[in-house]
Amino acid sequence: MTFEATPIPDLFVTRLEPISDDRGFFSRAFCAEEFRERGLNPAIAQCSLSYNRKRGTLRGMHYQKAPAAEAKLVRCIRGSIFDVAVDLRPDSPAFLRWFACDLSSANRLAMYVPEGCAHGFLSLEDDCEIFYLSSQRYAPELADGFRYDDPVVGIRWPASVAVISPKDVSWPPLAFSSTETRK
Repeated sequence: MTFEATPIPDLFVTRLEPISDDRGFFSRAFCAEEFRERGLNPAIAQCSLSYNRKRGTLRGMHYQKAPAAEAKLVRCIRGSIFDVAVDLRPDSPAFLRWFACDLSSANRLAMYVPEGCAHGFLSLEDDCEIFYLSSQRYAPELADGFRYDDPVVGIRWPASVAVISPKDVSWPPLAFSSTETRK
């Protein structure tokens, strides 16, 4: 697999390197050693699957606070999504910047989202499935988020939001101290 750097430190788009023959192809989708070599967290504590019935379903923007801050490797295995990460690390040169990438079953890209970044996505078609590898187990008491349309971040979503959970639509705006994300 290859790692494509983004404007956000330690946030990468990964691309498969398929070995093809008459049967189809084979490709490594994850290798802990390759992540470790780049200084990225290779731990996998939990794998999750998100199914989204309708185009325009928005999930986000989510993150977990320390000590359960998590890195994620996100791949769309059916359909397509607009996948977004926001850097919430106050000491990062990309603090409060966002990066997005279309992930789809056709392009087979994945996004590595490091600890300290929020994550969310918008489904671009009906019946999307997204598969996550997470470095930490979900800790509901440390889960946090902010509104997908928070003006501090200014994410430019490519389509209208048709479906969103009551929790995601009611997240408060971002608020930061000088050294950490909202408590």
